[in-house]
Order: sequence, then structure tokens, then C-alpha cells
Amino acid sequence: MLWCLILLNFITFQGDLTPSPDKTLWYDIIYKEKTIGSLKATKTHKDAKTTYHTSSTIAFRLIKEFAVNYNYSVDFEAKLLKKAVVNIHINDKSHAKTLTQWHENEYLITKNGKSEVPIKTTIDYTSILLYFLEPTHINNCYSEQDGSFNTIVSLGNHVYKKINANGKENVYYYKNGVLEKAVIDGGLIAFEMLLRK
Repeated sequence: MLWCLILLNFITFQGDLTPSPDKTLWYDIIYKEKTIGSLKATKTHKDAKTTYHTSSTIAFRLIKEFAVNYNYSVDFEAKLLKKAVVNIHINDKSHAKTLTQWHENEYLITKNGKSEVPIKTTIDYTSILLYFLEPTHINNCYSEQDGSFNTIVSLGNHVYKKINANGKENVYYYKNGVLEKAVIDGGLIAFEMLLRK
């Protein structure tokens, strides 16, 4: 009888259970040998959809105090990008907002409320995947933030350089297919991200 109740309970409440993240990675953000923030990257599956999410907060001082919050939410179906939403705030004010959405054989892109030129080809690798999937045999990736393609160059020994449309370079270091370290040109400052062990 007890087994019947447990089974009935499982069947009844199964639809209400939210799956735990398939993978969660934490990174410390380092500037001048000090931790100035952290980044949480998650990967979850539900049916045919895979959702990647990153959230980070960085606080530093140059001439004045800066608090930068990055939030990415990116959906893939059948290994193709379906939707990407990026929100960046600096000192609690919106700095950048980009939406990329697959619609009738093209990607519609809106940056800060303005429509960009649609992309007509499918996208199977984006910047957020750099946390979860070493870019072996990948030459470019879509930047969810900029709505453009970045170049990826293999430097050998599981190290890759990503060059954005403005020529800024980030370097990514992998071990066993997982991003261990990244050196990032963040515009205002350059910093490192280190995987927490």
C-alpha cells in the first residue's frame, strides 16, 4: 500500500517539479589579483529545449565606483539558436539590451530598441557556449550581446582567442572540455575569470 501511495504521489506531482540545472559553473572574476565579482553559468534541458543562462556582477573603482551586471538567457532547440536575451546594467542603469529571435527562416535582432539587419543563416554556436563546450573545429561564434559574429582562433593546447567586431580579444583556456580560465577585455578594464574548484 505504501508503494502505491508513493507512486501515486510521484505521478501526481511530476508535472510540478522543476528540473535542477544539468550543469552549473561558478567563476571568480579577478582584477589586479583581487576578486571583484562572480559569474554563474547554468545549462538546463526541458523537452527539446536547452537553456543557457549566465548572471554576473562586477564591482570596481576607476575614477568612480562601478557596478556592472550581465544577464544572458539563451535558448537552443535541435542544436540551433532560437532566442537570446542580453541585459547589461551599469550602476543600476540599462547599458545594453539585445534580443535575437528565430522567426520564419531568419534571426530578428533588436539592439537597444532598434531593429538590426536580420541574419539569414542558422546559428549553432554562440558566446555563451564557450563556458560549456570547447570550440574545437569552430571558426566563429555569434555574440548575443552585439548581434554580430566573432572570430575564434585556436592557439593550440586547448587555448582559443575570440576576436569581436571591434577587434577586442579574449583568450579562453580549457581542461577536459571545460572552461578553466578566461582573460577578458571588458572595455573599461581587462580581467580574468577563474573556474571555482
